[in-house]
Amino acid sequence: MARPDELVFAPLGGVGEIGMNLSIYGLGSRHQRSWLAVDLGVSFGDEEHLPGIDLIMPDIRFLEKEGKNLVGLVLTHAHEDHFGAIMDLWPKLKCPIYATKFSAALFEAKCASERNPPKIPVTVVPSGGRVDIGPFNVEFIPVAHSIPESHALAIHTEVGTVLHTGDWKIDPTPIIGQPTDERRLRELGDAGIMALVGDSTNAVRDGRSPSEAEVAKTIAELVKRARGRVAVTTFASNVARMRAVADAAKAADREVVVIGRAMERVVQVARETGHLDGVQDFRGADLYGHFPPDKVLALCTGSQGEPRAALARIANDDHPQVTLNKGDCVIFSSRTIPGNEKAVGSIVNGLIAQGVEVITDRTHLVHVSGHPRRDELRDMIAWTRPQLLIPVHGEALHLFEHAKLARAAGVPKVVTCRNGDLVKLGPGEPGIIAELPAGRLYKDGTILEDAKSRAVVERRRMGFAGCAYVAIAMTEQGELADDPEVDLVGIPEKNTAGDELDDIVFDVVVSTVEGLPRARRRDPDAVSESVRRAVRATLNEQWGKKPLCLVHVLTV
Repeated sequence: MARPDELVFAPLGGVGEIGMNLSIYGLGSRHQRSWLAVDLGVSFGDEEHLPGIDLIMPDIRFLEKEGKNLVGLVLTHAHEDHFGAIMDLWPKLKCPIYATKFSAALFEAKCASERNPPKIPVTVVPSGGRVDIGPFNVEFIPVAHSIPESHALAIHTEVGTVLHTGDWKIDPTPIIGQPTDERRLRELGDAGIMALVGDSTNAVRDGRSPSEAEVAKTIAELVKRARGRVAVTTFASNVARMRAVADAAKAADREVVVIGRAMERVVQVARETGHLDGVQDFRGADLYGHFPPDKVLALCTGSQGEPRAALARIANDDHPQVTLNKGDCVIFSSRTIPGNEKAVGSIVNGLIAQGVEVITDRTHLVHVSGHPRRDELRDMIAWTRPQLLIPVHGEALHLFEHAKLARAAGVPKVVTCRNGDLVKLGPGEPGIIAELPAGRLYKDGTILEDAKSRAVVERRRMGFAGCAYVAIAMTEQGELADDPEVDLVGIPEKNTAGDELDDIVFDVVVSTVEGLPRARRRDPDAVSESVRRAVRATLNEQWGKKPLCLVHVLTV
């Protein structure tokens, strides 16, 4: 008698970290499975630790190897940490993509803004609809979040049903889109949920996330009382916040001016897909200066301190069309993503130095999270009554707290895993059964690099300790043909005694070469390695740091 098919799950990104989400589900025997991918996102490079790296993406080696068995990629929503890697990685997979209308339209607009983007077809599925993808039947269940058309996915299989929540919250008044579909989630719970794979981002926070409607009320009050110009910055994808800002401006008899390409793109897609129906037309940045200070509201990109975004340029007083003056007001309708604190702080300080009033969520309810707090997590468990819960979308603390909460709520089985862990969901006892290849890819300019990339390692070392460049010309007899050339980059000019480090390194290079046996002097590789070691050791002795050292030996 044949063994029944297994249903398995593996995160390849988004577990033990915030962002870079990629989950896969497999159905079949251990030797032959069909795979369904959910989301394909990015996280963002940190200049301090990853200099020059723009984006970080999940390593998809496993899916490339399983290419013929990959039946599709389903998108829960259109945030960058869930769909930002598609343009770079889809050409390696070439599988069908399924998404609802807004996500598909925003992806199309994103592709259109790139030079020579790959042609990537997306199949549009209606919100609340179902689609057969290989042996999987996937149902899109509306949930509230901070971008239109977010969906949990009910993945129906012959083995059982998995609820993959994506990003969600419970918001009875979300301003745009439908509230989280409690009725359908309860129905699925009644029918039986084998496993719930759930968002853990806010699992450390008690209570419930406030509603978008409460934020809209606060923003309306702040705009109404403002006397000078008002600028509001928020995540470009937060269309509900955009509508709240537009309503506040209209009530205060102000024109909305959109500043920043990312914001303009989302506005266009939101209008095309009906999410800004009834909202007044917005103005372009070129008209900003034509309105009196008390008749304009600037809706800006740059809430995370991005150096090229609109708000950073305004704070540095170098935006070509937009200025703020003493008595004007900037509302940060966003939270600072961990890692961006310095960049955001720099912008806030720049604005305050110009005499601008800065309002953040520290003092006013101008932002709410799109993720569930602990009481909402308990509601989801009570509605769906899963046999198994797997926490995802979070760092180690978030996953631990979500797992602890689930056990306390009576979930029979809880499995915590890491990126690359292959988890058997059923039939039978669930648990981790294998490990798949997992890791990170770095987007370095236009090139995708492995996380162990020499370029990234060397760049980090150069950033910390500079680089010594040495060029040596040798005769075929093993003699110096000319004086060596030494160039120290990012290294102090003098040691503590005031001696020139260039001179010290030059002397070390000459003495090292002349001290080598003649046979080794005829070997360029031997000369290069000996000089490299000597220069690094000398600079460490003189300075206390070992720089990168590049030695070029030329035989003349």
